[in-house]
Amino acid sequence: MKNFKKILTLVMTLVMAVAFSSCGNKIESETSSKKEGESYKVILLIPGNLGDKSFFDAANKGMEEVAQLEGVTTKVVEMSPDEKKWEPAFLDAIDEGYDLIISGNAASDIMNKLAEENPDSRFLNFDNSGTEAPSNVYSVTYATNEGSFLAGAFAAMVTSNKEMKNTNDEKLIGFLGGMDIPGINDFLVGYIQGAQYIDKDIKVATSYAGTFTDPAKGKELGIGMYNMGVDIAFNVAGQTGLGLIDAAYESNKYAIGVDSDQSKLYGETEPEKAKLVLTSVVKQIDTTILEGVKKAREGKLEFGKHELLGLSANAVALADNDIYQTVPAEIREKMSALAKDIIDGKIKVKSGFEMSTDEISKYRDSVSNN
Repeated sequence: MKNFKKILTLVMTLVMAVAFSSCGNKIESETSSKKEGESYKVILLIPGNLGDKSFFDAANKGMEEVAQLEGVTTKVVEMSPDEKKWEPAFLDAIDEGYDLIISGNAASDIMNKLAEENPDSRFLNFDNSGTEAPSNVYSVTYATNEGSFLAGAFAAMVTSNKEMKNTNDEKLIGFLGGMDIPGINDFLVGYIQGAQYIDKDIKVATSYAGTFTDPAKGKELGIGMYNMGVDIAFNVAGQTGLGLIDAAYESNKYAIGVDSDQSKLYGETEPEKAKLVLTSVVKQIDTTILEGVKKAREGKLEFGKHELLGLSANAVALADNDIYQTVPAEIREKMSALAKDIIDGKIKVKSGFEMSTDEISKYRDSVSNN
């Protein structure tokens, strides 16, 4: 009798275990099905405004590609350049339950602060000037110094090449930055190093506009550069930098674009202006956002990780288009060789992020034309 009771108890225990297991599987299946049926919500918070034909527009292009993904809902918010409006915009996105909140460089500090305060939210920083990320943030820094090294080498060769009809005898190239900040100076440091790698006698005229949203200011500074003898200049100034391209056109000189292939801005409407934008230092921001969303949705994005992406990852490059192909072959061949040397580690490119303010100032002054 005792043995029968033991057997009966064991059987009942097994039956109940199977029943609970089946019930549990059903609940899990229903939950999974519900999640699969829900829309994955993604928001891009722009710390400025669209229309810069550069950084922000490249991010927006990425969101346009994200919007084509099945089952994904997107929203783009222009937070304006007013930093007081940024934190409220982030808080709204958090409260509205977005699955992934995307923003970039200028808003990094606010993003990191709010990420730590809201551990259940997920963030993607598509251009972080720092080197670390909170546990719920995936961040990317582009090795813009590598792309800018190539731009500097390119400018140095163009200014000294007699086949380039808009050049002069001055070994002087230009750089227009939006602001005197680490992210911009990382471009500058690479640009100077690349130019000096080609010719130690090259000088670099540097100006900072103090704004990323004033093309008129960019044009004014650009005209000043070209009037002093610069025949090719690199713009790293957002919308302000578009003024530099206008200045190049009026002065019949050359320009180098940034973030996206800026010659395409003028190709159909102002082809003569487009021809003066010989190349651009391109950051694949749109690809970063698209691939980031895909991975996040699949649960494969490594939150808490910060990645530095450069030439070897094809994350930065010089725009190679029909205009670039008009540049003498020996320059283009040299550019390909330099890019390979950077990827292979034969050339170590300096980084503005690894230099103090004083070191950057001295480096800039060492090649100044003043």
